[in-house]
Amino acid sequence: MTVQVDDVPEARRYEARVDGGSDVAGFADYIRTAELVAFVHTEVAPEYEGRGVGSALVRTALDEARAAQLRVLATCPFFAAWIARHPDYQDLLYQSRSKVSD
Repeated sequence: MTVQVDDVPEARRYEARVDGGSDVAGFADYIRTAELVAFVHTEVAPEYEGRGVGSALVRTALDEARAAQLRVLATCPFFAAWIARHPDYQDLLYQSRSKVSD
């Protein structure tokens, strides 16, 4: 099975298609600024769960964030868990630099 992942900026999401098909097998919604990309929701169609579609979405999105020198805010639990299991991507995580406290 081949998974193709593409950024669809007008929809603010990455979309995954399988074996050259036209149906979206999964997607990852994001919010992007000049310095940061926040991944807020990931969904994989039930028939593709457990087949690497979600991982392909995350890896592609994070590789593109790295290439664009963007920090990553993983509010989506799937993204957060995937990054936790792949230490080579943890350097992308956004760290608040605010010194404000209550």
